[in-house]
Amino acid sequence: MRGLWYFFLLTQVHSSHINVIGRIGHNVTLPCSYDTHTHGFLSFCWGRDNVPMFKCSNTILSSQNAAVQFRQSSRYQVLGETEGDVSLTILNAQWIDAGVYGCRIEIPGLFNDYKVNTHLAMEEEIPTTYTQEHLEISDPTLPMIERVTYMEKSKTFLGVGNIGRAAAIFSTTVTIILFFIFRRRLWPKRPLEHLHNSTAENIYESAPVTE
Repeated sequence: MRGLWYFFLLTQVHSSHINVIGRIGHNVTLPCSYDTHTHGFLSFCWGRDNVPMFKCSNTILSSQNAAVQFRQSSRYQVLGETEGDVSLTILNAQWIDAGVYGCRIEIPGLFNDYKVNTHLAMEEEIPTTYTQEHLEISDPTLPMIERVTYMEKSKTFLGVGNIGRAAAIFSTTVTIILFFIFRRRLWPKRPLEHLHNSTAENIYESAPVTE
């Protein structure tokens, strides 16, 4: 019994479990890598299930000494930018791609293989377009935008047609003001002239007649 327990520990010591979330219609990468400086180029495989005791279950891609020998679909790619990066990239991922993936890197020695079990969950693409009614703006430059809008409205008001109408209104206003000013200056003279004439008539009427 103890021997079976040690055997189980040896088979699990070089394994890890990862959760990855992908979006429909996008590429998704499932990580898996090893150190080429320590081991050189190694063989590896990817399968659609947890990594079993040997090889991979439901193999979808396998490589022998850094050369891909089997690929189930062209959507399965190994695009690692560095040596030893054997991460699996699924192009244009869909709902059907969700599930468990297993990566095995065959390291020489007894029970030395490195295993990565990855659970891939897929979700809908988040919409990025918003209608103007639902768009809230919190921008410190908003007062500046309002000032620019006011200046544009002022320029529109000061167009050629509006300037002509404003000039006509101004001329009419000035004419009315001048009319009242001259009227006030000329109006007092009439009562004075009338007063002088009345006084002269009274003088002639009141003067005694000599015989």
